Amino acid sequence: MVLSSVNDTLDAEVLRSLAKNGTKMISQRSTGYNNIDLAVAEGLGLTVARVSFYSPYSVAEFAWALALAINRRVVRAAHRTREFDFRLDGLMGRDLHGRTAGLVGTGKIGAAFARIAHGFGMRLLGWDVAENPDCLALGMQYVERERLFAESDLVSLHVPLLPDTHHLVDARALAVMKDDAILINSSRGGLVDTDALLETLRAGRLSGVGLDVYEEEAGVFFLDKSLEVMIDERLARMMTFSNVLVTSHQAYFTRDAVTQIAETTVSNLVDYFAGRSGDNALVRVTTT
Repeated sequence: MVLSSVNDTLDAEVLRSLAKNGTKMISQRSTGYNNIDLAVAEGLGLTVARVSFYSPYSVAEFAWALALAINRRVVRAAHRTREFDFRLDGLMGRDLHGRTAGLVGTGKIGAAFARIAHGFGMRLLGWDVAENPDCLALGMQYVERERLFAESDLVSLHVPLLPDTHHLVDARALAVMKDDAILINSSRGGLVDTDALLETLRAGRLSGVGLDVYEEEAGVFFLDKSLEVMIDERLARMMTFSNVLVTSHQAYFTRDAVTQIAETTVSNLVDYFAGRSGDNALVRVTTT
């Protein structure tokens, strides 16, 4: 069996190689599974399971950490004070109370993010394939995607990466956003068109961007590249903008969430050896 993460490529070629060498089961240590060709896995007789649920608060709280750090220029302020520069120039933020938070995706994580936004006293807009009663109870108004981008002061992404959501935040979406809006992505890097985002930032638009994920993060994130030349020119260019904060896919990284991920992964393995097919199965292969 193979334990995989969201940045592992499990395409047809890799899956065929695994099956040829005796692999019977793949246990993904994440909720997302866009990196796995499920149709090929099924055809090869590979069982595939994932972690369908872990603490939504880990990601929602970190998304807010990014938003607040960007809005109040916390990183810039911390760098200054370390050099005993206590000026306030360039550090002005704005109240979030009374402003509009737009949530693209209102599942468990999106709902957790919405509850925090509600606590700040923000107006809530949502876009999803289905309305979440918990979000409606907070006063969220579900609107068309373009209206959400146009009216929101803060846009946070909480949808899975699927063919329909790839580059969901494209040049058109960015064009209708407010010039002083904040964009947060703690979901999947492929939701944002990096080239379109760079053009938007070069034009001097958006108050700030917080990215815990990046569409070409595989082979970079989780590794130490500090002594190497960064050959990803788009990522290197992104780092040059003072209003952009990039972190290394760490939103999920709390003791609570990691414990749940480990326990669920072990449970998936136990189910497989016991011949059971649990709720976390993406591809169920019956063994006799």
